[in-house]
Amino acid sequence: MRVLILSFIIVAADQAAKLFIKGASFPALGILLRGVPYGSSRPLLGNFLRLTYIENPGMAFGIDIGGKLFFSLFSIVASAAIVAYLYHARRESLGFRLSLAMILGGALGNLIDRVFYGVIFGDAPLFYGKVVDFLDMNFFDVNILGYQLTRWPVFNIADAAVTTGVLLLLFFHRSVGAGEGAGARTPNTSVTAGEASGGGQGTQSQK
Repeated sequence: MRVLILSFIIVAADQAAKLFIKGASFPALGILLRGVPYGSSRPLLGNFLRLTYIENPGMAFGIDIGGKLFFSLFSIVASAAIVAYLYHARRESLGFRLSLAMILGGALGNLIDRVFYGVIFGDAPLFYGKVVDFLDMNFFDVNILGYQLTRWPVFNIADAAVTTGVLLLLFFHRSVGAGEGAGARTPNTSVTAGEASGGGQGTQSQK
């Protein structure tokens, strides 16, 4: 379960970035993070990548289906399921387990926002917090049925970890499946070759 170190790193990086953006005070440590104004946007890599501070009550990339409590409870259940599956898959390939660890880290990063941020910052009860998003990336101009998209929906480090983890999971799962398929075919090939060799010897004996 050492892959959980990656989950911890993702959560730490995600929360540190969010607190830097949102602003926080730690008097015991003498730390004061002033944050950035809500809704403000400033360039990081020109217009391609901007730092834009918004908050959303839904899932990754601002997707909102259901309610805040549903997402909070769903995230808890999903995170627990991933931890259980990681233990079950502890003998799988490292890439496969790292993919799950990335998804878990991203899920936990946003879960902290939903569960605790409302209480910590005094603007919502437990389980009803909003997720802090701040990465604003340029995108291809897309126009589908009147819906125009010129920039990718604002996201955060946790969202990026979940998305990357899912893509890697699909890749490694396919690779494992292909390897098992090849392994399953190898014995059949060997048997066929043995039978062909035996058949030739039988033919020679009959002559």
